[in-house]
Amino acid sequence: MRLVRGLTNLPEAAVPCALTIGNFDGVHRGHLEILRLLVDAAGQRGLSTSLMVFEPQPMEYFLQDKAPSRLYRFSEKLRVLETLKLDSVVAMEFGHHLAQMKAEDFIAHILVKRMNVKYLLIGDDFRFGHDRAGDFEMLKSASRQHGFELHSIDSVLESERRISSTAIRELLHQGEIKAASALLGRPYAMCGRVIHGKKLGRHIGWPTINIPVRRRNSPVAGIYAVHVSGIEDDRVLDGVASVGTRPTVDGEGWLLEVHLFDWSGSCYGRRVDVEFVRHLRNEQKFENIDVMTLQIERDAAQARKVLSA
Repeated sequence: MRLVRGLTNLPEAAVPCALTIGNFDGVHRGHLEILRLLVDAAGQRGLSTSLMVFEPQPMEYFLQDKAPSRLYRFSEKLRVLETLKLDSVVAMEFGHHLAQMKAEDFIAHILVKRMNVKYLLIGDDFRFGHDRAGDFEMLKSASRQHGFELHSIDSVLESERRISSTAIRELLHQGEIKAASALLGRPYAMCGRVIHGKKLGRHIGWPTINIPVRRRNSPVAGIYAVHVSGIEDDRVLDGVASVGTRPTVDGEGWLLEVHLFDWSGSCYGRRVDVEFVRHLRNEQKFENIDVMTLQIERDAAQARKVLSA
C-alpha cells in the first residue's frame, strides 16, 4: 500500500482507479465492508484501488477542540489499512482551500483530473464541498458527464443499529468496551511510544509506562483493565491503566499511564499497543497522594480479577 500525502505527490498521469472517500475513523466493520466491495469491483474492472482520507478530519478543522474525539490517530488508522488489499491511500490536507472548494470543482479537478476515478463507491451519507453542497445526486449527474461509475452502500447494521464511528465513540464514552469492540471488529486499543513521565508512580510504589494520547480529546477516560503488547516480542502483559488529565497531581493534557503486573524494566521509546478490556471507574481527584495510592491498590486488584477471568 502506497501512502500519498496530498495531491502534489500524485503522479500527473494517475492510473485509472476505483475510489472511496471518507474519514474512516476506526476502520470499523462498516468501513471494512466498503473496502471489500471496492477491492472486488476494482478486480472485476482491472482498476487500482484508492482510499481518500482527510487530515485533519473536517470536523476537527471546523470545530477545533469541540470536535468529536478520534477513535484512531492517523498512524493507528494506517496500521489497519496496511493489512487490506489497497493500492494507495491519499491523505488530503483539509484546510481553507479544500473547505472553500465548490463541490463541482472537487469532482472535476480532484476526482476526475487528478485521481482519474473510473469507479466511485461512497457511503449513503456522504457530503462534500463548500457548505456540504455535494451529495449523491450531484455525483450521479457528474458520473454521466465525466464517464465514471457511481455506486453507494447502505449502512451496515448490527442488531438494527447502524455501525458508525459515532456509535462506537458513544459506547466507549459509556465504558461499554466489549460492545464498542464488537462494532469495530477488533479489540479497541491505543498505540504509541513510551515516554518519560514525572516518575511519581515509581515513588509511590506503582511505576507506570506513559504513552501520550495525542488527540484533542480522548474517546476513553478513566481506569481500565488492559492487555499490553510490544514490550516483549512474544508476550502480552496484563495491567491497569489510567487515561485522563491527572487532576490529583495537576496534570496537563491527556496521558495514558499503565502499571504492568509482574514486569519490571525499561521500555522508553518502544511502540506499544494498549488493548482496553474493561472500564473499572471514572477518573477522579483525590484529597492527597495517600488516598490516591489506596485507590490504585483497589484498582489493580480489580483489574487482576477481571483479566484472570
